[in-house]
Amino acid sequence: MNESNIDKPVHDRATADRQLQQRVLEELDFEPRIDSAHIGVSVTDGVVTLSGHVPGFTQTIEAERAAWRVKGVKALVMKLDVHLPFDPVTDEELARRARGLLTWSSTVPDSVRLRVSNGRITLIGEVPWQYQRINAERSIQSLKGLKGITNEIVVKPTVQPSAVKDQITQALKRNAEVEARQIRVEVRDGGNVTLEGTVDSWIERKAAENAAWAVPGVTAVQDRLGIG
Repeated sequence: MNESNIDKPVHDRATADRQLQQRVLEELDFEPRIDSAHIGVSVTDGVVTLSGHVPGFTQTIEAERAAWRVKGVKALVMKLDVHLPFDPVTDEELARRARGLLTWSSTVPDSVRLRVSNGRITLIGEVPWQYQRINAERSIQSLKGLKGITNEIVVKPTVQPSAVKDQITQALKRNAEVEARQIRVEVRDGGNVTLEGTVDSWIERKAAENAAWAVPGVTAVQDRLGIG
């Protein structure tokens, strides 16, 4: 084997990474909800890193979604900071507004609490359903002055592991986006779910993960699905 043949795979990977970087940049520029002027994109072996800063927390979410939409993204590292373009909101005011939004939400129970530090909100407490955990975070994402959210809400298990596994398996079979036969489901005490196997795309992987989270009693999902 000559030297050019040895170097070719490395060259091919570098070319693929540059092409993927360009596609991610184009997707970020195309998304009207993102000010991408200060977002940098780097790619190594299909692992995409977004760095720089955006003028609002919701834009970090939109940037993440935009990057995942690009075919070929194997993993995503988020290093985006939030630089607020206006006078910062005090932690006290941010806490008051967030508490009001959580109180008004019909899907967030009173057991959810929060604490605020330097513009970042941490959600804490226990809920019986995963959708309540998700909705608590979504209800405060658009707050003016918010720099980040840490969701430490715990989903309390309400059913036996065997029942959880059966419900997840049935949900996967009903989902048109998922090839359930390629997915193995393991459930341990406490509602900890592990998904293993192979799927055809990131969209199918997320659909399988969402199906698992939709089952009552699931407290954690380890997504070990490979993308074929």
